[in-house]
Amino acid sequence: MSLDTVKHAAGTPDAEQPWAELGLKQDEYARIREILGRRPTGAELAMYSVMWSEHCSYKSSKVHLRQFGEKAPENDAMLVGIGENAGVVDVGQGYAVTFKVESHNHPSYIEPYQGAATGVGGIVRDILAMGARPVAVVDPLRFGAADHPDTRRVLPGVVAGIGGYGNCLGLPNIGGEVVFDPCYQGNPLVNAGCIGVMKHEDIHLAQASGPGNKVILYGARTGGDGIGGVSVLASETFDSTGPAKRPAVQVGDPFQEKLLIECTLEIFREKLVAGIQDLGGAGLSCATSELASAGSGGMHIDLDTVPLRDATLSPEEILMSESQERMCAIVEPGKVDRFLEICEKWDVIATVIGEVTEGERLEIFWHGEQIVDVPPRTVAHEGPVYERPYARPAWQDALQADDAGALPRPADSAELRAQVLRLLSSPNQASKAWITDQYDRFVQGNTVLAQPEDAGMVRIDEETNLGVAMATDGNGRYAKLDPYAGAQLALAEAYRNVAASGARPLAVSDCLNFGSPEDPGVMWQFAEATRGLADACLHLGTPVTGGNVSLYNQTGETAIHPTPVVAVLGVIDDVNRRTPIGFAEEGQLLYLLGDTKEEFGGSAWSQVVHDHLGGLPPAVDLDREKLLAEILISASRDGMIDAAHDLSDGGLVQAVLESALRGGHGARLVVPDGLSAFTFLFSESAGRAVVSVPRSEELRFTDMCGARGLPVTRIGVVDGDALEVQGEFTIPLDEARTAYEGTIPALLA
Repeated sequence: MSLDTVKHAAGTPDAEQPWAELGLKQDEYARIREILGRRPTGAELAMYSVMWSEHCSYKSSKVHLRQFGEKAPENDAMLVGIGENAGVVDVGQGYAVTFKVESHNHPSYIEPYQGAATGVGGIVRDILAMGARPVAVVDPLRFGAADHPDTRRVLPGVVAGIGGYGNCLGLPNIGGEVVFDPCYQGNPLVNAGCIGVMKHEDIHLAQASGPGNKVILYGARTGGDGIGGVSVLASETFDSTGPAKRPAVQVGDPFQEKLLIECTLEIFREKLVAGIQDLGGAGLSCATSELASAGSGGMHIDLDTVPLRDATLSPEEILMSESQERMCAIVEPGKVDRFLEICEKWDVIATVIGEVTEGERLEIFWHGEQIVDVPPRTVAHEGPVYERPYARPAWQDALQADDAGALPRPADSAELRAQVLRLLSSPNQASKAWITDQYDRFVQGNTVLAQPEDAGMVRIDEETNLGVAMATDGNGRYAKLDPYAGAQLALAEAYRNVAASGARPLAVSDCLNFGSPEDPGVMWQFAEATRGLADACLHLGTPVTGGNVSLYNQTGETAIHPTPVVAVLGVIDDVNRRTPIGFAEEGQLLYLLGDTKEEFGGSAWSQVVHDHLGGLPPAVDLDREKLLAEILISASRDGMIDAAHDLSDGGLVQAVLESALRGGHGARLVVPDGLSAFTFLFSESAGRAVVSVPRSEELRFTDMCGARGLPVTRIGVVDGDALEVQGEFTIPLDEARTAYEGTIPALLA
């Protein structure tokens, strides 16, 4: 792109500009001209194009996301909500926790290692920018069919990228999921989350106030990798030319990020910054415009002072580059020297690139010539807002009418046994240890629960043992059948997982992954899922603190299943009172909490045995979820249960086998009266958990459930070295372990 100064742009209104190539619509380009009263310069066009992209501006989703604010429950724990780099909640004892989940889907398909690695790096910097020390990461992942050749290309690279970056940072990877489904072929979902801890007084916000304060860019040099990056890649559908976008994927350096983290935390300790922003999507375009927009409004930047890895970069490319490991700080003049000293100590490049001004314009200069003169709010916060048309798809009724309950069931006990093993060894239900063993789950020494537990948990105070837990969940099959209920089921499962670990659910972050917003059917899915999640968060009292929307996850006309991924953060007063999933002691009694119904729509059984998707997902009962959580938390705190596992994909038999294999003890089960063995084992009714209760606590536990009105059924005992379903079959744990642990290595090793 040639250099256009502001003066030259005003004098040449008819000059051709590549607005369409930069992803802008004609009416958007016209709106930019209207805002500026002239055509934009090349640099201004670059800034608007990345900041008004779907990924950065949320232009198709904003109208629906407002519900998270309008329906937000009263919650005294909320310290910082939607609109900042990440939400912050009070967890007690003067501690605040910040957490968020984001997507790096399209870059990870093109360049799996770097796409996933820089997804981790970006979410960690979001947490760091709030003033917190990052303490753990999680990664909800979705891939195409497990046996598809392209899954063998994408998955190992993604896993290596997540592990390589996170392990080098010294951050434990404590949770997440791995799901396989043909709908994600060509559109894997690589969502990354991070948790950070700080004291209340250490919270920092992204704003640039105080005329005369200096703008300091610090961290890595700016390069040609990631020009447009995720802001462009994530704002259009893939086609056959997708991999040609390879140069747009950022390249990460975790060792540089580790230095940046420690440098930034020391800067925070000395209270040297008035505002701070990480450089992620849209790079300097985002950091400068957002800082100025959220502050007093005026900023002067000398772009030619930006340290470069590539001296040939044009100013437009510098503004659009999403090179990693960079931060932007606002610093009072009297503190600049000390700021630069600390950066030098940590071997972090730091450069004063401008200052906050009295005015209301963001002005950027290149070798003395003005190349940008814009109102920063129009770039950062006043982009286009679309009320996209949406309509229930014509096929939805037929899909729901195709009831999974009518599918052929096992004819006898032998077939029932065979289907249990088939389910256990299926890619989605099988052990993911081949993947999670590549992540360091215990670095820093504060991890108390990690995969394959229901929730990850870390201790945040060594003296009191205060801790936080996080679970991420989302079932695209449920959401395809009913997006409203599917989003609520994702929240309910993550909420239940956190409670099963003994932690009290507190707040929510989300990553909403959908197809093209230009498809009215996809937009209906998004509107319904968002409405469902907002309603359920209000009901459960867990506010959405922030998150991410990822649209255009489709290839041609084929969209992914609607996949709202929900992360629930919980707090536990003493991590020593946590509840693991593994059966720890023979002779303990097994109890099923909740009601089991004939619910097989979207179930693992219907997928694995019949390759079927149809019917309705399990019914949602949020009052029951709340009650179940209260029982699980109380029982954990008071020492009434030794193990707990939520029931979800695969039903009771999957949960019991996972707990048996985890603890190394078998189980004898008795099918309750009124249920068939098939329904007892495979139903995916929500609002349920299985717990192991010491005999000395049986009366106290059942009395508590009875007093609070929670259905509780004794279904067996921890015993032996096999799963025995009385009157039906026996599966030795060795046979189950072979089935459970062999699948993923055979597919991917």
